[in-house]
Amino acid sequence: MNTPAPKLGHMSKRGWLLFLALGVIWGIPYLLIRVAVEDLSPAVVVFGRLSLGALVLLPLAIRQGQAGVIRTHWRGILLFAVVEMCIPFGALGIAEQRISSSLAGLLIAAVPMVNAVATYRLGMDTSWNSRRVGGLFIGLAGVALLVGFDIHADNWWSVAICGFAVIGYACGPIMITKFMNDVPSSGVISWSQTVAAAIYLPVVAVQLSTGHWNTGTVHVKAWAAVVGLGLVCTAAAFVLLFALVEEAGPSRTTLITYMNPAVAVILGISILDEPFTRGIALGFPLVLIGSFLATRKPVTPQPVTT
Repeated sequence: MNTPAPKLGHMSKRGWLLFLALGVIWGIPYLLIRVAVEDLSPAVVVFGRLSLGALVLLPLAIRQGQAGVIRTHWRGILLFAVVEMCIPFGALGIAEQRISSSLAGLLIAAVPMVNAVATYRLGMDTSWNSRRVGGLFIGLAGVALLVGFDIHADNWWSVAICGFAVIGYACGPIMITKFMNDVPSSGVISWSQTVAAAIYLPVVAVQLSTGHWNTGTVHVKAWAAVVGLGLVCTAAAFVLLFALVEEAGPSRTTLITYMNPAVAVILGISILDEPFTRGIALGFPLVLIGSFLATRKPVTPQPVTT
């Protein structure tokens, strides 16, 4: 997320298709989570999503000969599973019981800013200038507008819970960079989903045994949303991600971060009839602009040679 702003002009047609497909797919989860938690507990939704994703991705990793990373990097995979999947997925499920999917998607748009600050504090990215600092404050102002206009007194805690998701999503890539940079991505992702599903299994088992796993009648659309989260937004998304990185490189791939919130807002408003609020109108552009500026490294002038 903290690479120089890429230029998309030279991307191949296949790269553009992968980019657009992944940008749309990663904007869909907020809608599906909102639909699923109307009838199912957040734990059941997360477990279903992770289990389905692992059922698809783990066999692929085994076939590619990358399953052995669990033996050599199990500590890092466990920590990554908790930070990048268990906490954010669960937090979003809990938060979206009270807030709209579009608001959740926009709050998650703060991830690049948090990632930029974290990498700076850890000494991984020290190339800061006034533009990046200004972008950070612009983005924070956008978040403040979102919260100020769209949050009521009885659901402030939902914003706080979304904050845990933001921190988790921001820290996950840092963990891979610091501890598992030499490990195949597909092996890490597939095993992390398997481990995260195993962590949620006892919680789901308890809820099933006590009858607290749903909120009443479970409609087909709730189960369909879980299937969509697992097979499309998780398994298919990561397959597309690996293909996009190979096709276009990691720098161009980071621009998806700025596309996802827009998709989340459009879907929430058009499908779930969520309101287009003043907070979205004023805060959304500021969050995106701030995230872009805060993650844009200064260009180092190249020496002139003759």
